[in-house]
Amino acid sequence: MFDIIVRGGKVVDGTGNPWFKADIGIKDGKIVELGRLEKEKADTVIDARGNVVSPGFVDMHSHSDLTLFINPKLESTIHQGITTLVVGNCGISLAPINKKHEHLLERYIAPFLPPGASIRFQWSTFEDYLRHENKQDLSSNVAHLVGHGTVRVAVMGFQDRAPSDVELEHMKYLVAEAMEAGAFGMSTGLIYPPGIFSGTGELVEVAKVVSKYGGLYSSHVRGESSNLIYSIEEAIEIGEKSGVSVQISHHKVAGRQQIGKSVETLKLMEDARKRGVDVACDQYPYEAGMTSLATLLPPWVHEGGIDQLLERIKRLEDRVKIRDDIEKDTTGWENIINENGWENIYISNVKTEKNKDLQGKNIQEAARMMGKPDELTALLDLLVEEEGSGTMVVFVTKEEDVCKILSNPLTMVGTDSWSTSPEGVLSAGKPHPRFYGTYPRILREYVRERSILSLEEAVRKMTSFPAQRLRLWGRGVIRENMWADIVVFNPDTIMDTATYQNPHQYPEGIEYVIVNGEIVIDKRQQTQNYPGRVLRHKFPKKTFPHDGRISLKGFEEVFSSQKDRDRLTL
Repeated sequence: MFDIIVRGGKVVDGTGNPWFKADIGIKDGKIVELGRLEKEKADTVIDARGNVVSPGFVDMHSHSDLTLFINPKLESTIHQGITTLVVGNCGISLAPINKKHEHLLERYIAPFLPPGASIRFQWSTFEDYLRHENKQDLSSNVAHLVGHGTVRVAVMGFQDRAPSDVELEHMKYLVAEAMEAGAFGMSTGLIYPPGIFSGTGELVEVAKVVSKYGGLYSSHVRGESSNLIYSIEEAIEIGEKSGVSVQISHHKVAGRQQIGKSVETLKLMEDARKRGVDVACDQYPYEAGMTSLATLLPPWVHEGGIDQLLERIKRLEDRVKIRDDIEKDTTGWENIINENGWENIYISNVKTEKNKDLQGKNIQEAARMMGKPDELTALLDLLVEEEGSGTMVVFVTKEEDVCKILSNPLTMVGTDSWSTSPEGVLSAGKPHPRFYGTYPRILREYVRERSILSLEEAVRKMTSFPAQRLRLWGRGVIRENMWADIVVFNPDTIMDTATYQNPHQYPEGIEYVIVNGEIVIDKRQQTQNYPGRVLRHKFPKKTFPHDGRISLKGFEEVFSSQKDRDRLTL
């Protein structure tokens, strides 16, 4: 007697092999039998005839750690078949926390939270954080990366300088604690503060810790436009010097002058692999990206955190310098305005009621609506009114590079979104359509309509490939004894419906989603089941910097003297 039988579907098992007909028997959360089970009985039988049955999708690049405490239903992700979320990306994780600098992290993540929402940090170590999250209801599984930016904030705040030797050891220690707690690796966000203040040598040293634990180095690289080639080379160098596996996050070619450069970036990765560097990438299939409005400002404006940023952009002399840096591109940073133009930057979310009408407008339109003399004045005044919050959608790339990257064997899929909902507090604003449509869009646009990918290859990129990168050996493939994370979808009707102007729309064609053997989407409707788990990376023992598991009370074993410990900012 099974708990569930999924009967009569075309099984696309996640390996890339051709589909085959089979029934799937599920018991106690796992797949226990594949074959002809028409004589077997189950508490629930799912008729999958005419549908594809695949492993649950693994979102390789998610920021849903920012919203799962607000709404554990995770509607926008589970409705597109995502059963495992890889969170803590772009250098931002919710642990470790230094209480002295806690307010800096709170202000930093505020632009990504809905109006009126906040996260209470009831933990300090990564272990405490995962234990706290483990008490939370979850619709899907969650796997964590530790954010290098969060670690740097804990040790140094938002200071624009290299760490001292003691501070670097402290950062390595905090990363080691996160890895021993179960993090699957470390992420960086090198166009954002404080990652933007970090040198390659610092990143190599911290990545060596991740490598010792068999973890992944996942990087929003230093630039995706004019400095793209250097940025990919830097990520590969970090992998080469530290021995860590490298993941290029949401790989794209951004900027009007960079079209076609994906040929070069992909070759850099392929050549690196020939030298023994384990490098791959993930991607969302859209021409636009999304991030905070404050990212448009030069790096020096961000030093010290959001409060100091706001003080600077209120001063006339600093506004003159900001304008000069943007127009002359004087500082060698990711100058999104210069690369893409004001007309391609759209305001997606604001906090104040006064500015709601600006959502969905590009900054040229917003400047006219606000009665401002130019776009930069409008941007800076808007940031002041929003207290540094606000997100944007930016059209940065072209379809030819999207297709080139997507079709490469080294590319897997990620949404670069956080879970949201058409209802309640998370329905605010106009988020990127990738929040609701990434996986259905690939299966419609690039599999069914354009044949850029085969169905089997697309599913591999969504399931076994990211699971392999994370060393999630019990997930990502439909096989006996694997966890029963399963999606049942109609290959003829699956499609994304979210648009840039109307993004809060569920996709069509996904009939069932099963997580750990429990049905979460039942005939396109979400159930009240919360079977998701906090997944933990299994690491080699006795790795850093002493035998056994480490804890924050073990500072004495990490630092050589009381004098050194006193220099720490913690």
